[in-house]
Amino acid sequence: MKTTAKSFFSKEEKSEIKKAILNAELDTSGEIRVHIENECKGDVLDRASYLFDKLGMRKTGLHNGVLFYLAIESQKFAIIGDSGINKEVPENFWGDIKTLMSEKFNAGYFTEGLAMGITMAGVRLKKHFPHHIDDINELPDEISFGD
Repeated sequence: MKTTAKSFFSKEEKSEIKKAILNAELDTSGEIRVHIENECKGDVLDRASYLFDKLGMRKTGLHNGVLFYLAIESQKFAIIGDSGINKEVPENFWGDIKTLMSEKFNAGYFTEGLAMGITMAGVRLKKHFPHHIDDINELPDEISFGD
């Protein structure tokens, strides 16, 4: 049977990824989402940017949404941050997170790579977008899936 985006991670692995999102969002007002699909036929950043808009991620009050995008069959991934984040962080803010994730993915540790990337993003975002007592969860924490 062909592996699909929805079946790539087990129920337990999906739970671990969601837990990483929830824990990261405890330290930052940033909003983190994960979207997984089978293929990315074009440029991975173009596709991630399209999905960023489609998933309503530009609707956060501080424009501090982050999307972790994976195309499993195409073996591509990207991290996209909204304009509020990009105004505040250094140009290569996502570079070492992507490097660590790539190393984990290449070794076959997809859950760990994604969870570590999410955790690192939360730690880094805390500096620029600390969590406030009155923060509300503006975006779903569930993993979303494409075709």
